[in-house]
Amino acid sequence: MDRREFSKRSLILGAGILTGCMGNATSDNSTYYEEPIKKLPIKNFDVVVAGGGTAGAVAAIAAARQGAKTALIEIKGYTGGTVTEGGTALHSFYNLWKAFPGVEKRQVVRGIPSEIIDRLVKVGGTTGHCEMEKGYEYDSVCTAIDTELYKLTTMEMLDEAGVFMALNTLIVGAVKEGSRINGVITESRSGREVFLANCFIDCTGYGDLAAYAGAEYTEPNDYSVCNSVGVGNVSMDKYYEYLKSNDAVGQLARGMRSGRPDQVIRVGNESVRLPDGFTQEARDIGMSMITTSVHDNYLMFIKCNLKLPVSPTDRDSVSKAELTIRKNMAKAVELFRKYVPGCENAFMARTSPRLCIRRARLITCDYDITHEDVVEGRHFNDDVLVYGFHDMAPGLQIKDGGTYGFPYRALCVKGIDNLLASGMLITSDHRAHMSTRNTVCSMAQGQAAGTAAALCSKKNCGTRDLRYDDLRDELQKNGVYLEA
Repeated sequence: MDRREFSKRSLILGAGILTGCMGNATSDNSTYYEEPIKKLPIKNFDVVVAGGGTAGAVAAIAAARQGAKTALIEIKGYTGGTVTEGGTALHSFYNLWKAFPGVEKRQVVRGIPSEIIDRLVKVGGTTGHCEMEKGYEYDSVCTAIDTELYKLTTMEMLDEAGVFMALNTLIVGAVKEGSRINGVITESRSGREVFLANCFIDCTGYGDLAAYAGAEYTEPNDYSVCNSVGVGNVSMDKYYEYLKSNDAVGQLARGMRSGRPDQVIRVGNESVRLPDGFTQEARDIGMSMITTSVHDNYLMFIKCNLKLPVSPTDRDSVSKAELTIRKNMAKAVELFRKYVPGCENAFMARTSPRLCIRRARLITCDYDITHEDVVEGRHFNDDVLVYGFHDMAPGLQIKDGGTYGFPYRALCVKGIDNLLASGMLITSDHRAHMSTRNTVCSMAQGQAAGTAAALCSKKNCGTRDLRYDDLRDELQKNGVYLEA
């Protein structure tokens, strides 16, 4: 049954069992409630992208620019995801050339991700790609962004591309026939709906769509969760001087800040030793010392981490963690008031709407990028992007300051004919994942997946039937850099 035939039929869905005893419970003290059958309204698309975060926004732009009728389904009221909520800077558009004398400087991630930065430059929403003065064994550049302007810029680009943005909308199920997904079931204040499409991309971070569709997955729970607080009424320069006076500057970059060049835009150290108990008190609340800023008098990200006993898909554990982390963020602001000159009147100016994750479900794909693939700088005959950053540097780096390739197969969800996955929900080895989950790599994955999904819809073929040469040609035509 094809999608057109499916959409003509009366769709009766929603008969299911919901855990938890809520109104209308039966008199025998049952702990289940049987939901009434419903007819759900249908929306038809060529491509549906689940999740409008770091990878998803780029995926939807890429698909729509290929001429695909594209829908983006996002649980929050804006796009951007981890870029705007949980990071300190975007890692990384460049290879790690500064750590390897004589190696050529190359911007290895281009295309739509680079276009986003170019547009942010025009509105004062980024520092641009600033070379690191200290800590360049970790990353050669710092690309810091204004979180609110990033949201606005990506939403404007989605709108210009003609993407249907279903914001404040939750994915609650999948309509599947055999090894194909026919649609996704959503819930919003407009009610329950079904979005039908030829091809789907899971960019939810949590792997929600893949899980609903019956894909294979595990839940490693191998990272801390976090939230990041923006701190106002502070001095980046005095924070730098405070760290410098204690010989505690491990990372440093200068660039455009509040419209003025050569300003400190990134400073800190993950393992500093500071006097007066600052280090211990920061460690007690999981606080990172590294921060960035695009504006004077503002620290864009102060991150507080917390290790959960279970996977972040566990609602009850996460609910407790939300409170704990918010208490810790308030303590973080108190630490700046207490210890850092120029921050005596600091206040909490921004937080993420909920805790951020680095991994939840790990979705099984046709190829699983290995640790050796990354650090040895291996390339494949179906590369769709190249990348040169590793978040475990300087301990782990890509060989000789080069790049590794990201094969198209690593985006194809195993056992499902028309589902791709991008972002933190793929790559099993924790060490390799410490590269592939990063923001700029996820953005590049989004462009690859969005382009592939649109081509699959246009050619009426499954994700595995798409000719790689066709995909490569379209990616390169749209600015993606691939090794020769």
